[in-house]
Amino acid sequence: MDLPTIIVASIIALIFIAIIVKGIINKKQGKHSCSCNCGGSCSGCPGSSMCHAKK
Repeated sequence: MDLPTIIVASIIALIFIAIIVKGIINKKQGKHSCSCNCGGSCSGCPGSSMCHAKK
């Protein structure tokens, strides 16, 4: 492997790791990945069960 290939692969790996770490941090803080664009009302959103799970 040559140096440019190693550099590009390292950058892609760092981006991938950063995305995973950000997701873990958001989950621990109670933030969700769901972003309903239903005008402020999640009752009609098909993903509302994911965002507002029953406890």
